[in-house]
This record gives sequence, structure tokens and C-alpha cells, in this order.
Amino acid sequence: MIRKVLLLGAIVLVFGSCSSLRRGSSRMNESPFAEGVKEDGIEIREEHNSGTTKTDQKEQPAIVVREEKVRTVDVKETSENIYHYYVIIGSFRYLENAKNYKETLIKKGFVPIVLENEKGLFRVSVAAYNEEDPARRNIGSIRENYPEYSDVWLLIRKQ
Repeated sequence: MIRKVLLLGAIVLVFGSCSSLRRGSSRMNESPFAEGVKEDGIEIREEHNSGTTKTDQKEQPAIVVREEKVRTVDVKETSENIYHYYVIIGSFRYLENAKNYKETLIKKGFVPIVLENEKGLFRVSVAAYNEEDPARRNIGSIRENYPEYSDVWLLIRKQ
């Protein structure tokens, strides 16, 4: 009994000292995966998949979903190429960095476009859809086939 109490106390001490687990930690507030409204006013939701995939029966990580007003930067917007759902693989503060990343992705076989949100952040999208399910399937496929892009997320265009 005393061993269990000591073990429990040690566990509480270890986890209690971990700064990333404390409420109000600056790293936690900066996380692109935190829910709520960030300082820049962008609403962030994290949605968890219920269940498992059919292929390997492993539970897939949550898909981060953000809703933002965006415009395309490198292609002219027409009624035919404005989509509601974008698969985002990179985010940048500077356009030049987004364009460089786009070139890297092209070499890997992606067909990326650059979007700019209302706060001046540049999002690199590798796929766009008018329906949510195909976008989510694509995110799962990217995570499975390109582990280095496991943080790919879903952007919903605000009207």
C-alpha cells in the first residue's frame, strides 16, 4: 500500500513539473493544434476521428480543422476554382517561404497552391474540394503515405 502511494506521488510530481502540461503554458498557447480562438483571431477546432481505419485498424490522429477567409495568391480565382475545403500542408508568415515550400512539394509530386488568410498568413494547399469527406480521406492518405507530413490539416473557407 505504501509503495502504491509513493509511486502515485512520484507520478504526480513528474507530471506536475512538466511545463507543457500546465494550464497557461506559453508553448501550449502557441500550438497550432490548440482549440479556441488564437491571438490572431483565427478560430481553431480539433475534431477526433471516431473509430479506426479499414486498412490497418489503427486509430488515426485527430484532424485539425480551421475556418478562415482565404484568397488564392498564385492562381487567379474564378467561380470554377474557388473551393470550400483545402488540405493544408504548410503555413508561413512570408510569401517567399511559402513559394519555396511549394517548389519542394512540386518535386515530390504534389500540385500545391498558395492561399493567404485575412491575417496575412500564407497557407500551402495540396488539394481542394467542395465536399468535406474527400478532403478528409486525402488527409488520411497523405498521413499514411508521407509520414513527414503527419501534421497536414483541413482548412474550411469562410464565406
